[in-house]
Amino acid sequence: MLVDSHCHLDFPDFAEDLDAIVARAETARVGRNVTISTRVKRIGGLLDITERFSSVYCSVGTHPHHADEEDGIPVAELIELTEHPKVVALGEAGLDNFYDNGSPQVQERGFRAHIAAARTTGLPLVIHTRDADEACGRILEEEMAKGPFRAVLHCYTGGRELAMKAISLGLSISFTGILTFKKSQALRDLAAELPADRIMVETDAPYLAPGKFRGKRNEPSYVVEIAKVLAANWERNSAFEPTVAWR
Repeated sequence: MLVDSHCHLDFPDFAEDLDAIVARAETARVGRNVTISTRVKRIGGLLDITERFSSVYCSVGTHPHHADEEDGIPVAELIELTEHPKVVALGEAGLDNFYDNGSPQVQERGFRAHIAAARTTGLPLVIHTRDADEACGRILEEEMAKGPFRAVLHCYTGGRELAMKAISLGLSISFTGILTFKKSQALRDLAAELPADRIMVETDAPYLAPGKFRGKRNEPSYVVEIAKVLAANWERNSAFEPTVAWR
């Protein structure tokens, strides 16, 4: 059984055929889908979806693109929202310097608040980091010094230094359909260096469909294609098995 550890089933792209999408995932033996929060204020919509489908779980958090919009949400509120049995993670939160959405200071403040909630609850934090390797690595080291927490760097496309720093801190790395692209050999080489028990797979659907479906809307069933490429990249390591569980 595989888990799509990161998708966005509440996005409008899936509104008209969500039942069919979840059914296709189950047929493909994708036994769990984690639909990831981008705004704390919209957690109700995510919970509605998780209550419709036994195989769907969710996170709670603020994407860095919306950091200004949700600046100041208390750590206590994040912790309280994780008490719902279908909430299995925090985030996605982090840093994004690629787009000019959310001031760097507010993004960092929100990132640290989500780390604090992850530390208190024991739930993993889904980290979004883009064009921010140095700052992300610094924050991870500073926060880990305050006390351990669990986290995954999702949709990883960063450099080797940040990846290895995350591994040294006990965190995980997750790969999307980008891993399957023809021009992503460097990313596949990096994946081959990582410990098998620190690797996860995800779709980030509806975005980033793997090469076989590139240009189409992505969906959780396609996580199988990412796992195939990842496994082929590790075929000389018979012990390889992607990490699939959140708890």
